[in-house]
Amino acid sequence: MKTNSGSAARARKIKLFLMDVDGVLTDGKLYYLPGKGREMVEVKAFHSLDGIGLRLLNQFGIITGVITGRESPGTEERAKGLGMTYAYQGFLSKLEPLRQILADTGLKPENVAYMGDDWTDIPVLRQAGLACAPANALNEVKAASRFVTKKEGGLGAVREVCDFILKSQGHRDTVMDYVETAHWPAIKKTPMKIVRASKPGGKK
Repeated sequence: MKTNSGSAARARKIKLFLMDVDGVLTDGKLYYLPGKGREMVEVKAFHSLDGIGLRLLNQFGIITGVITGRESPGTEERAKGLGMTYAYQGFLSKLEPLRQILADTGLKPENVAYMGDDWTDIPVLRQAGLACAPANALNEVKAASRFVTKKEGGLGAVREVCDFILKSQGHRDTVMDYVETAHWPAIKKTPMKIVRASKPGGKK
């Protein structure tokens, strides 16, 4: 795991964690299975460790969301199931979604953690307060990141970032208390904002 000097200090400012999907929340492989008709259905595999980590961020008021170049019902369902606030799909250029999310939340770039694995993620990584990459990311992406995980995308890389943020913000002991007592406070859920490039404006 690579952490540049000052990463913990940056992690303490994080109030929003955004990420790519393919190669980050998944291993990057795309599976196509026959649907009800002749059409093929795209299938992705997500890791439960990442899901728990993102749920834990929600426990402490840290907003989560995805910005991805592909549009997928599976991604939308996974984001909804994890209580994410933002799901931007079909955006190869990711700076505009970032700008919209910052405007919507009133947060600054220094409050954003972003995780990506490919060249299209680099512009956002350069803006983010905490730039992160999984072990399988391209070398140029790793070079643009302050935090590179030991694990690969789809295999718990996102969880490493979640745990790092929680530890840096002093929430680790509280999390373990939740675990020991099996008491998890209810989370105030906000409607997920879904924006698809194929349908400008999205829906809420």
